[in-house]
Amino acid sequence: MVNPDIRATLQSCGFLKNISPMHLDTISDFCSIDHYEAGSYVFRQGDFGEDLFIIVDGYIFLERAMDIGSHKGSVVIDALGKGRTLGCWSALLDEPHVLMSSANCRKDSTVIRLKGRQLRKCMEEDTPFGFFMLERLCFLLRERIQAAYGAMDKI
Repeated sequence: MVNPDIRATLQSCGFLKNISPMHLDTISDFCSIDHYEAGSYVFRQGDFGEDLFIIVDGYIFLERAMDIGSHKGSVVIDALGKGRTLGCWSALLDEPHVLMSSANCRKDSTVIRLKGRQLRKCMEEDTPFGFFMLERLCFLLRERIQAAYGAMDKI
């Protein structure tokens, strides 16, 4: 049975814009809802990542630790709120990857965790859906690269 909160949130987020109802039901089945307190991390730079996260509620900073000569600390790559998405490499590459940033909750936050391996399996089994998701993941990567370049300009 699909959790109606998960389905409604997935349907309303920009990442899954124009997803078919059938595919929405399919991916809703392998999602879960996680809650984080302000100050906690959804994930940390250097950890292995396997899932995608869609923010249901809250405010999360995507940060990268930096050590460039005399510049040490962290830089905020992006500030993300309701409906925004984090992660994607495992669905693209079919393997866990080392996370290149941390997701720090600035407010109490609720996220939907979408299992990357299961998403990839669905993408492989259904070519039109796979192409749809590949396009969505590419847009997400473009957004992240643009945000990272913007953050580098501030260093």
